[in-house]
Amino acid sequence: MIIRNALIEDINQIQAVRNSVTENTLSDPNLVTDEDCKEFMTNRGKGWVCEIENEIVGFAIVDLKENNIWALFLNPKFEKKGIGKQLHDNMLDWYFGQTKKSVWLGTSPMTRAEKFYRKAGWIAIGTHGNNEIKFEMTYKDWAAKKLS
Repeated sequence: MIIRNALIEDINQIQAVRNSVTENTLSDPNLVTDEDCKEFMTNRGKGWVCEIENEIVGFAIVDLKENNIWALFLNPKFEKKGIGKQLHDNMLDWYFGQTKKSVWLGTSPMTRAEKFYRKAGWIAIGTHGNNEIKFEMTYKDWAAKKLS
């Protein structure tokens, strides 16, 4: 298993992972375009992938412009192996190395993702979009979590 920086050449596999999930699915798989991925990975922030035997099985992308976790997805076949946590932690370490501003994300309620973020120390601060839970992570909370 390799966690590495996402490359433009990874976008096809990133999209395949994004469309493989069974929760937090897109109503239309074409809502997130390859150009969107490229923009968020290169101009707005940064991305990471998890690769196993030359196959991308998970990815994470953070947006520095909106201080937002744009994506963190894992192929369901590779859940419960610690991959999501590694991608998450790499992403937040990098993010808070760039800025001390709080970062937020939205996810559907009553999903594995909601449980994952709560366990990772994210704080629910309201709602976002289509009744998603809006979570926030502060630099102070991340630093404390890293020390514990």
